[in-house]
Amino acid sequence: MNWDNSILSKITFDHISNIEEKQKVANKISEKVKDGDVIGFGSGTTSYLTAIAIAKKVQKEKIKITAIPTSYEIKILCSNLEIPTASLLEKKPDWSFDGADEVDNNNWLIKGRGAAMFKEKMNIANSPITYILIDKSKKVDKLCKNYKIPVEVYPEALNYVKSELLKIGASDITIRKAINKDGPIITENGNIILDIKFANITNNTEKQIKSLVGVIESGLFIGYNVEIVE
Repeated sequence: MNWDNSILSKITFDHISNIEEKQKVANKISEKVKDGDVIGFGSGTTSYLTAIAIAKKVQKEKIKITAIPTSYEIKILCSNLEIPTASLLEKKPDWSFDGADEVDNNNWLIKGRGAAMFKEKMNIANSPITYILIDKSKKVDKLCKNYKIPVEVYPEALNYVKSELLKIGASDITIRKAINKDGPIITENGNIILDIKFANITNNTEKQIKSLVGVIESGLFIGYNVEIVE
């Protein structure tokens, strides 16, 4: 017996910015899908549009794929689209796709505005190649131009992590607040997000952040095997 999933169909992304550009790259990525592929599905509005484009191809060509989603929202979307899902314990991605908040000329990324960067980084680290889908608003000369770097922190370590981040050059450190409720955003892993800025980001900055006790993951992505699609 299957559940009536009508309540889940109400989970959508409203007011998608630059939707024509995002739809174009979504359609481009859907063309890469082959029968039997295990694909890492990223989070965010561009990934949302890409998942829908992929589902249309799957239905039209009657092929089978498996998705490894990076958030509950995308897992629910896959359920609505009748795309089977698995975890990284069960499957390894043949390739992945995801969006980004900022991309610089080195293909270094800031991700995690949706607070899902931990699973996003896991998919990217496990994939031979990840396609990063962006519109022109995401290209920057220097990271932290428009967005801070999100850092997922175990709640009891907040004060320690903040003090240590300041020592390695972070500034403007704030707790990510939830929308329409009091208090901070709580991640799917039960942690809190700190948003931080760095005046100067080097190829060692991601490792410095991750080495701090209490840091689960950061939204800084340096040196991963990614291909920018725009």
